Amino acid sequence: MSQGAPLRADPREIPRAARNLCGALVAIGGVAFLAGLATDPATTWRAYHVNYLFYAGLSQGALALSAALVIVGARWAGPIRHVAEALAAWVPISLALFLLSFFGREHIYANWIHGAPPPKEQWLTAWRLYAMDLAILGALALLTLRYLKVSFRPSLHGAAERAPAARAWALGWTRDWRGDEVERAESARRLRRLAPVVALAYAFGYGMLGVDQVMSLTPTWYSTLFPWYFAWGGFLSGVAATALASVVLRRSRGWEEQVTRPRMHDLGKMVFAFSVFWMYLFFAQYIVIWYGNLPEETQFYASRLGSQFLQDTWNVDWARFAQPYVPLSLTAWAGCWVIPFWVLLGQRPKRTPWILGPVALAVLVGFWLERNALVWPSLVPGDGGAWLGPIQLGLAAGFLGAFLLVFLAFSRVFPSLPLPQRP
Repeated sequence: MSQGAPLRADPREIPRAARNLCGALVAIGGVAFLAGLATDPATTWRAYHVNYLFYAGLSQGALALSAALVIVGARWAGPIRHVAEALAAWVPISLALFLLSFFGREHIYANWIHGAPPPKEQWLTAWRLYAMDLAILGALALLTLRYLKVSFRPSLHGAAERAPAARAWALGWTRDWRGDEVERAESARRLRRLAPVVALAYAFGYGMLGVDQVMSLTPTWYSTLFPWYFAWGGFLSGVAATALASVVLRRSRGWEEQVTRPRMHDLGKMVFAFSVFWMYLFFAQYIVIWYGNLPEETQFYASRLGSQFLQDTWNVDWARFAQPYVPLSLTAWAGCWVIPFWVLLGQRPKRTPWILGPVALAVLVGFWLERNALVWPSLVPGDGGAWLGPIQLGLAAGFLGAFLLVFLAFSRVFPSLPLPQRP
């Protein structure tokens, strides 16, 4: 791709088939949510919490990926950076979804909402949690909108005339226009200043959210490494979603010469390397807890990996693998690390779309299962199948449809390709 090639917005409608599919998924999710509230509100709000956590972390992690590419001056990325930014369009939606979860707080934070264990009584209160996390998510949403405006402003000039439906947005984001060259240079300069702020805000913000919204579900458990483990999972999800979207877009006219094999190779290297680092964080937390063998620490792994992984000696007892949540946790572990590590170990798989795409999808499914494994064992410790059911799957479908719809709507307005007219 020519580095000097201009981007120009060419807004257009979402294809009817994609719009209908997303609408059907959202309808399924809406029906599941309402039916669940009427029949089993506890399960409904907990499934809601899982999906909120997954897509919120993925979208904010995708923006952190864009910021990382800007920080290191990654010219190889080309339009790949804008794919990651389109995924970040969900960030403001996640703020609204968090506000909605206030009505389900009795079920989500059931283990402490009526009285936290000492010495956490002052910290674990619903008003403190919602006030602080709302401030974090609000700041991240404002920072995300600012970043997206700076990134896409040079391409929006004239979009109001080409698409009246996007007129207000295009005019608002291109006010005081100073010419293409000046705007492109100013955008690059501002992005270099914003990118480090975005990256740091994501790391510390989502670390804190991990403490409040996941670690607090077992109020007697604590880990100083968990916030970074949780935030890194969202970042790796964003990388995998960017890789998957790029491979899928490669089949569209105008993208086949942009999502090249060298670019897929770089995306594959990121999925591979970052999954290795995720495994490092997982094992670093596990091995210290296993070695210390303190009940207040081992409870987290005992409820997820069972007794097999907490023995003093490694004697395989296959019956232990059937303990609650062990199959879920091991399946998530396979998707998050085993598959991307072993499949992407060589160079050719990273450059092959029909290998890189499914591996990225496996990582995303793995992290959705991992978010389930983080939440459900804390709230329903004895039932390893509590995470799976029609309400849970219906809500998952609804979230997926809504996320895809937002991504498609954003990417149909804002340009990603250096083409005067996109197909």
